[in-house]
Amino acid sequence: MNKIHLANTDLTPSVLCLGGSALGSTVNAADAFALLDAFVAAGGNFIDTAKVYADWLPGERSVSEKTIGRWMQQRRNRAQVIVATKGAHPELSAMHAPRLAPQCIVADLEQSLRNLQTDCIDLYWLHRDDPARPVEEILETLHGQVKAGKLRAYGCSNWRTPRIAAAQAYAQRCGWTGFVADQMLWSLAAVAPPRLPDPTMVSMDAALHAWHRQSNLAAIPYASQANGYFQRLATGALDAMAAGNRRLYDTPTNRQRFARIQMLAAASGLSITAIVLGYLRGQPFPTIPIIGCHTLAQLEDSCRAADVVLSAEQIAFLEAPGAYERDG
Repeated sequence: MNKIHLANTDLTPSVLCLGGSALGSTVNAADAFALLDAFVAAGGNFIDTAKVYADWLPGERSVSEKTIGRWMQQRRNRAQVIVATKGAHPELSAMHAPRLAPQCIVADLEQSLRNLQTDCIDLYWLHRDDPARPVEEILETLHGQVKAGKLRAYGCSNWRTPRIAAAQAYAQRCGWTGFVADQMLWSLAAVAPPRLPDPTMVSMDAALHAWHRQSNLAAIPYASQANGYFQRLATGALDAMAAGNRRLYDTPTNRQRFARIQMLAAASGLSITAIVLGYLRGQPFPTIPIIGCHTLAQLEDSCRAADVVLSAEQIAFLEAPGAYERDG
């Protein structure tokens, strides 16, 4: 698998990132280790997790981070992998209450360091935003952790365009690197914001896409394969999709996109997975899709598509009649 340089860092991640939300929970520890081993064997080195994964399920807290930490300890490969994790997420019982105060950021970071059994996190994401809190205070907290040697770089997840722009402007005034990447909900399947199950989530929209084009800030989207929506359509398995995901993705626009995926697949010989991931890889700014694989077969399918990059013409064909879902 190819690697790319993440601008303004010393990080060279693989072109696909393995998402860790299920590792250690719905994917048990043994199977999680097998997935991680197979990803590395395929040339992958970029792993994404979060302190809150999968605290919505009964059992061990922060089990994804802890599983990845145990795997790195057993394999003695910490220096060979790039680990990204997220903190400052609201408590799941109080999603209306942001947690971006300096003490919340630092406490979550310290816990993630313990969970991952490491002394430095390669890329640290703020999992949510608090629009009422000044970006100056937030960035000063993060910059302090970089100076302390606990972070190599940091980014934002589920932040809206004006807030990203304000944070980057402040970092520039201070002579700091600022955010090196942005993580949002994004895939070839268009999303209407009113359909999002959580109002604190941010999906790619026209303004955010324009910001990334202008700034060349890297995008590292989650749900990059739309929870398998197009594959389910192709195999007649849409009824098995979770109701919330089906409501999010099953729209007339995405049915049209599926028809265009089928036409492009027939003309090019590319698989659905290759087209879905190649759509993101072909964007006019650096984009590293996060793949959320639960089985070795899913991982192998995604890794086979790792080097597919669609052309601007192919992307325009798939997006017609519009780039973003506007239906409520």
